[in-house]
Amino acid sequence: MSSKVLRAFALGLALAPTIGCMEFDEGLEGEIPLATHVEDWRDEVIYQLLVDRFANGDAGNDHRVDLSAMGKYHGGDWRGVEEQLPYLETLGVTTLWISPVVKNVDEDAGFDGYHGYWAQDLTAPNPHFGDLAALRRMVNAAHARGMKVIVDIVTNHLGQLFYYDINMNGQPDERVFGDGTGGKSEVGHVNEYDPDFDPRGIQAYTSLGESGPAPVVFVYDPASNHVPPEPALFQRAEVFNRKGRTYNFDDPDQLVHGDFPGGLKDVNTARCDVKQTMVDVYARWVELTDIDGFRIDTVKHVEREFWRYFTQKVRQRLAAKGKNNFFLFGESFDGNDELCGKFTKNDAPLEEEQACVLDGVPVTGDQLDSVFYFPQHFQAIRDIFVDAKGTKPVEALWAARTTTWGTTPAEGGVGVPPSDIPVNFLDNHDVPRFLWSGRNHVGDPQKGLELALLFQFTEQGIPCVYYGTEQGFSGGNDPGNREDLWGSGYATDGRFFRHMARLAAIRKAYPAIRRGQQKVVWATDHVADEEDANVFAYERAGGDAGDGYVLVVINASPTHESRTSFEGANMLVGAAAGTTLVDVLAGGTATVGTDGSTVIALPPQSAVILVPQGQLVAGL
Repeated sequence: MSSKVLRAFALGLALAPTIGCMEFDEGLEGEIPLATHVEDWRDEVIYQLLVDRFANGDAGNDHRVDLSAMGKYHGGDWRGVEEQLPYLETLGVTTLWISPVVKNVDEDAGFDGYHGYWAQDLTAPNPHFGDLAALRRMVNAAHARGMKVIVDIVTNHLGQLFYYDINMNGQPDERVFGDGTGGKSEVGHVNEYDPDFDPRGIQAYTSLGESGPAPVVFVYDPASNHVPPEPALFQRAEVFNRKGRTYNFDDPDQLVHGDFPGGLKDVNTARCDVKQTMVDVYARWVELTDIDGFRIDTVKHVEREFWRYFTQKVRQRLAAKGKNNFFLFGESFDGNDELCGKFTKNDAPLEEEQACVLDGVPVTGDQLDSVFYFPQHFQAIRDIFVDAKGTKPVEALWAARTTTWGTTPAEGGVGVPPSDIPVNFLDNHDVPRFLWSGRNHVGDPQKGLELALLFQFTEQGIPCVYYGTEQGFSGGNDPGNREDLWGSGYATDGRFFRHMARLAAIRKAYPAIRRGQQKVVWATDHVADEEDANVFAYERAGGDAGDGYVLVVINASPTHESRTSFEGANMLVGAAAGTTLVDVLAGGTATVGTDGSTVIALPPQSAVILVPQGQLVAGL
């Protein structure tokens, strides 16, 4: 984006009123026609990538690149993503989820904002990744291949852009006090950028005691892009909660109102002007680029009233300009399914929420279309495919979605109940990779990954693949799990790449896998030498899949051949008696008995995807 356009983009926000629609540049590089590029999100395969680590297509924006440190910028950009679209197409990817596009704090405490979660200017593109033209070219190139683009956004916080002047000396201090000996005084520590949470708000303190709320001082250091935030609304102290760093995530006040650890400043998202500004700035990115959805960070740290307003007003604004079926899904990093699912429910808003509405369309109870399925990550991906635990808890987890998640589509949303469209993942940028050695896998980790991928690609919902999984990356905790993909040479002949590409092709060929309802037909608590140890089986049929039928059977035991029977009881399936079922992976067959049962025996760490012989698609 040219400097002229950048100034116009920022100035339009700065000069606009704090409520209502904002004025932006409408010239050649401004708003473009919008279109709906997706028919049904259940058909998609999402690929999550960190732009900085995926592909470096433009050396001209390699400012401050340092490949020697995992916490520094490495040079990836939007042109690189565009150039590697054929690689993703070969893998079977249909949707890209890219890391945040807005300008970030460049460097803080020895780390860089390469990941995108340290926003400084919500109206400007991150120059490390390119300009608006480069972002738009990448989106257009994806659309030309039938691929969609989701952008990661953050509404909960901005980067570390101010400090609390607790001692009121006009400079950011870090102090240790007290000797901790002989019971004279306890050792205390205060970092004015990141002080511990105080429910009253961070208080000023001198040698004479407390002296009221601590002043907030915005830093001005252009070299590291620690400069006052944009839009100008966020240069006002009262727009932030100013309670300090969350240290107890079980405390509801800290969870929602605390700064995110590391000094990320928590925005007061209950304010009308904040709600309206967040809608304006993020809807504007869609209007500038024609992207197809938002993945929303730190959802559980924001009031639900904000999500009701934000999701509905974004949908309404974009629909009026031709963009429908815009996907809004969030990240609630938590194993509590009820907590995660509540952000997809339709719960009646409070009357006072209507005070923020300016367009005359009242806020209803609708929220997000879906969330990242973290409960399954902890209870299935880890427990079954890493630790070889029983499969019964997954049956209970899936059944719970009928009450813990929303069961009706949001008005103007993607047209599918949230309970039917979880976003399923194995790896992401916040958790160690599946193959990380520190997981202490029970069984062969590589077979376990293949089995987990098969589970992910055939269960109900949308599979979301983290970049590098297809290359067998095995990094540990952040930033070790954020490797440079170019180190793989973008090979397409490796074990996991070929396995994922085949699973994507199978998924595409069978509507039942993409759109069918889901029913567990075998689950067990057995994990030892029982005949059904570690078996899990489910059907995909009905719903919007027509007469399609798929039966998936998994044996996650690392050592034991297991089968879908126990003490004379056999697995009952929905396929008609006498139906011959064919495994699309290896070609084996099974027949449904006259009583509707079938017994499938599998070697350790293996699976079958069975379809009726008459529905078999050749060439997969």
